[in-house]
Amino acid sequence: MSAMSIFHHPDCGTSRNALAIIRASGIEPQVIDYVKTPPTRETLKALIARMGLGVRDVLRVKGTPYQALGLDAAHWSDDELIDQMLAHPILINRPIVVSDLGVRLCRPSDLVMALLPTRPASDVRKEDGAPPLVDAPIDGSDAGLSGALQEAGLPTDDLTEPGRRFFAYATASGEHVGYAGFERVGRDVLVRSLVVRPHARHGGIGGGILALLLRRAFDEGGRAAWLLTTTAAPFFERAGFKPVERSAAPAAILATRQAAQLCPSSAALLARAVSL
Repeated sequence: MSAMSIFHHPDCGTSRNALAIIRASGIEPQVIDYVKTPPTRETLKALIARMGLGVRDVLRVKGTPYQALGLDAAHWSDDELIDQMLAHPILINRPIVVSDLGVRLCRPSDLVMALLPTRPASDVRKEDGAPPLVDAPIDGSDAGLSGALQEAGLPTDDLTEPGRRFFAYATASGEHVGYAGFERVGRDVLVRSLVVRPHARHGGIGGGILALLLRRAFDEGGRAAWLLTTTAAPFFERAGFKPVERSAAPAAILATRQAAQLCPSSAALLARAVSL
């Protein structure tokens, strides 16, 4: 058996991207078309446990009978949801990648990079032409972060205050391409400090950073994302954010320094759900 395996759906772009990244690293994984060959109950439960996710987190909504079956109702137990996933394997979200380094639901596909013993060639690209990215947590005092934000005209006054999470982003070859962060208050997350370095712009990097950032927020319990912007609303709207009135935002989000002091009152407020 291969040292890696992937529960794959060939019609899924994210799954195809993850498989391509694995192969670009020189590994031919065991490819399991889980819709045709579903995992056993024991295997599925073990995978979910090893990923550190809840059963509901692994349910796929889009393109599945999720709504028709009423699986959004609160009365379903974990065992009952697993029954439905086994009866309708398309409900299992993908791709799930298993390696000696761990088990992950690789959404976005960039997350597979952390499961590889060696990184792929620097010229590997996802289907949209963007390179896969690796994120690394950094402190708010990081000089590169503050310098990049100042260069982009974004606020820096509160970077070192508590409750902020920041990340630096790089390509497989180690080229640093940007920064981003968020503040989480319960299930609500304020996206902030997203900047792509000038040399890396217009190549899909921003979308990759945002996708990774929202996944990190999800893993920490965030389920609704909010942001304020004066110039980048079209970019965020392409990523699923929608304009909302400030009165619709939770009081805790409006009380952040970004919302209450650092962003002008003319900044647009946008929001979207955070899901896998």
